[in-house]
Amino acid sequence: MTELELMGERAKEASRIMAVADTSRKNSALLHIAFEIDKRRDEWIAANLEDLKAARESGMRESLIDRLSLNDKRIDGIVESLKEIVALPDPIGETLDGVRRPNGLFIAKRRVPIGVIGIIYEARPNVTVDAAALTLKTGNAVILRGGKEAINSNKAVVNIMREAIASAGIPEDAVMLVTDTSRESATELMHLSKYLDVLIPRGGRNLIRSVVDNASVPVIRTGEGVCHIYVESSADLNLGAKILFNAKCQRPSVCNAAECVIIDEAVLKPFLDAAVPLLDDKHVELRCDEKALEVLGSRGVPATVEDWDTEYGDQILAVKTVKNEDEALRFISDHSTGHSEAIITGNYGAAERFLNEVDAAAVYVNASTRFTDGGEFGLGAEIGISTQKIHARGPMGLKELTSYKYVVYGNGQIRE
Repeated sequence: MTELELMGERAKEASRIMAVADTSRKNSALLHIAFEIDKRRDEWIAANLEDLKAARESGMRESLIDRLSLNDKRIDGIVESLKEIVALPDPIGETLDGVRRPNGLFIAKRRVPIGVIGIIYEARPNVTVDAAALTLKTGNAVILRGGKEAINSNKAVVNIMREAIASAGIPEDAVMLVTDTSRESATELMHLSKYLDVLIPRGGRNLIRSVVDNASVPVIRTGEGVCHIYVESSADLNLGAKILFNAKCQRPSVCNAAECVIIDEAVLKPFLDAAVPLLDDKHVELRCDEKALEVLGSRGVPATVEDWDTEYGDQILAVKTVKNEDEALRFISDHSTGHSEAIITGNYGAAERFLNEVDAAAVYVNASTRFTDGGEFGLGAEIGISTQKIHARGPMGLKELTSYKYVVYGNGQIRE
C-alpha cells in the first residue's frame, strides 16, 4: 500500500468511531483544539513565518501573501470560530422526515456523517482548522492536503489539533495531513475512492477545475468566484460606489470579492465619478470596455475578452457598460461562475427580476458580495462556498457535511 492508502485506511477506521461519538465528546475535542491553538499560537506563527519567507523569496504577490499570513488577530478569530462551532446544534441524528405506512412500518430519514472527507486547498492555513473543526463536529474524519506555500503552517497546526483531540478521547487519525505537496500526491488523492467518500477542492480556478476534471472520487465544487456588481439606472450612486469599493477592496484575494462592475449606460459617467476616487485609494486597475474608456481616458486600460472571465484575486476590476437590465442579465449568465451576484437599484421590479433570474448561490440587492460567508450567514465556520446545485449550494456549514439514511421500524412485516 502507498502512504496515502495507509492514511485512507486509518481515516476510515477513525470515521467509524466518529460516527457514533456523542455531541459532548465532539465539543470537548473542539474546545481542546481552541485551547491548544490559543496557548501554542507562537509555535504556529513561527511556522507561518517560514512559509511567508519562502513565499516572498519566490515572488508571491501580496494579495496571496495576505491569504497565507497569520497574526494574533487572525488566530483570535480562529479560536472564536471554534467556540462558535461548539455552540451550534449538532445535526447528527436529526430526524428529517418520518411517515407511518399502511402496513405499520415507520420509515424515517435520519441525518448521518458522510464518512471520510478529503479536502484539497491552497495557501490559507485557517482552512486547515475550519475543515478539521467542521468535520469533527459532524462526526466525519478528514484528510487534508494543503499547498506547498503553507506546508509548515499546516504541519504545525495539525500536530496541535491531533494532540488536542487525542487528549479529549477522539482518535487522532480523525484529522490527517498529506505532507507530500507534489502534483502526484494530489492526483492520488483524487483517486482514493476506496477510502474517501467525497473530495472538496477549495482554492483558485485552476485547482478546482483540475479536481473536477480528474477526480474519480465524488466532488463538491467550491470557490470559483467571478462575482459581479450591477449598477442599475435607478441606483443610489454613492451607495453603489461604497458597496463596490467594499466588494472589490476589503479583501480582494477571497472568492466573494467582486471582479467586474456592470453599469447601465445612463449612469455610467456619474457612477464612475463617484466610484473611482474610492478605488484610487487602493490603486485599483480598471480594465474597461470602449464606453467606459471614453469616460475614464488614461485612468482605465482596454479590457480583453479574457477579462470578463477572470478571477483576479487582486486590486483589478473589469468594467462593463450595458444598455439595460436585459443586457446585464445576459452578460452575467454568460460570465458568472455561480458564486455571488449583486444589483444596486432603487427599483423594486428590477431587484425582484434580478433575484429571480440570476443563477448563483447567493444573490444580493444593495449589499456587498463579501457577505457570502458561513460566519456572516450565521452558519459558523465554513468548508467553502459551493457553486454547484447538487447536495450543497452556497456556504457549506455543518448540515452540508452530512448525508442521511432511512431507518425503518417494524414489528414483523414481510412483503407479499
